[in-house]
Amino acid sequence: MQTVLRSQYLNVLKVLKDKNFIKVATGVRRCGKSTLMSQFQDVLRGENESVSIIAINIDMPEFRFLAEKSWKDVYDFIVEHLENNVTNYVFIDEVQNVKEFEKLLEGLYVHPNIDLYVTGSNAFLLSSELATLLTGRAYEIHVLPFSFAEFISFTGKSNNLDRAFAEYIGTGGFPEAVRLSANGNQFAFDYLQMVFNNIFSNDISARRTIYSEESYQRVVNFLIDSIGSNVSATNIANTLKANNKPIDNKTVSKYIDSLVESYLFYRAKRYDIKGKQHLATQEKYYLVDLGFRNALLGKEFLSDAGHLLENIIYLELKRRNFQIWIGKTNNLEVDFVVRNNEGFTQYIQVSQTVLNPDTLARELAPLNSISDHHEKLLITMDFDTGTYNGIKKINIIDWLMAIN
Repeated sequence: MQTVLRSQYLNVLKVLKDKNFIKVATGVRRCGKSTLMSQFQDVLRGENESVSIIAINIDMPEFRFLAEKSWKDVYDFIVEHLENNVTNYVFIDEVQNVKEFEKLLEGLYVHPNIDLYVTGSNAFLLSSELATLLTGRAYEIHVLPFSFAEFISFTGKSNNLDRAFAEYIGTGGFPEAVRLSANGNQFAFDYLQMVFNNIFSNDISARRTIYSEESYQRVVNFLIDSIGSNVSATNIANTLKANNKPIDNKTVSKYIDSLVESYLFYRAKRYDIKGKQHLATQEKYYLVDLGFRNALLGKEFLSDAGHLLENIIYLELKRRNFQIWIGKTNNLEVDFVVRNNEGFTQYIQVSQTVLNPDTLARELAPLNSISDHHEKLLITMDFDTGTYNGIKKINIIDWLMAIN
């Protein structure tokens, strides 16, 4: 396995270097945030061999003692190690483990000799209270597990992209899981189960009241099994009750919120294309990495393949910094309505295959019903490409490997 530079994120950090922001790398645990920061430290050393870098990982044994101290003690520890009359690049991993970490960040931010970089594995890091405190001061870089292109770079499996894609769907993109999968998928799945348990212990149950771990796991399994489908707290609660697993919808809603906060799932809201308004109902949820699906449920790719492709495309759209909604046009659904920072809009429909004429007609119908001139894509696993009334059909591997 090769070392993969997280170039997309590194380029953002290079632009933000020495800018008056706290650089905040967020994302699920073990997705590569610490490695990213380590790679950026190498960039800094490459620019200046004598650069002053102070790197603290609260999860590491040598710094664990800081997690038990007050924010002021951590602040004093860092200040004591600063060099005078130079910019000190300060990195703090898993900063949310420091008590009153927001005060620590505020204190370090205003220090004249510090350029500050932090990571965190819970949306609490950017909660409303902290967002208010750091308005205009923090810049978020959201990190995800390996993309398919990064997976190929990491494994070197570029000779047979179709087979590599099947492996990517199975093991996902967590760097360590990919590394372990070389010795057998079970090692990767055991690792992912450990990661999930770690997230539950450190990012969920430590911050929220979990009335029953068994009920919580049922909600997790339900969401994993419903990737790409319309779900709500009410229908989850009703389904579980019908199976003699009673739970109320308010509890389900709280559990879902905790899964989103810990970056295990992403919530996609609806957008009425013709009415040009956001809708508050019928949300969908996508899993941060499909490896969890196999590790926790033991599902195979052929089970609901179309929705799994949706999941992969959703995550790739997030990597490409698109805003993403589920589209509604009349009574039809467009899988994704996406828009970038420049206002460029695309409509994307996803299907495993459209070789059957009826399937092709069904998938094209929502896109054909949209009368504007924004780009429309139909992404499938079919090898053939083409254009239908201006709608471009493209193979998913080609789309994932395209340079953006």
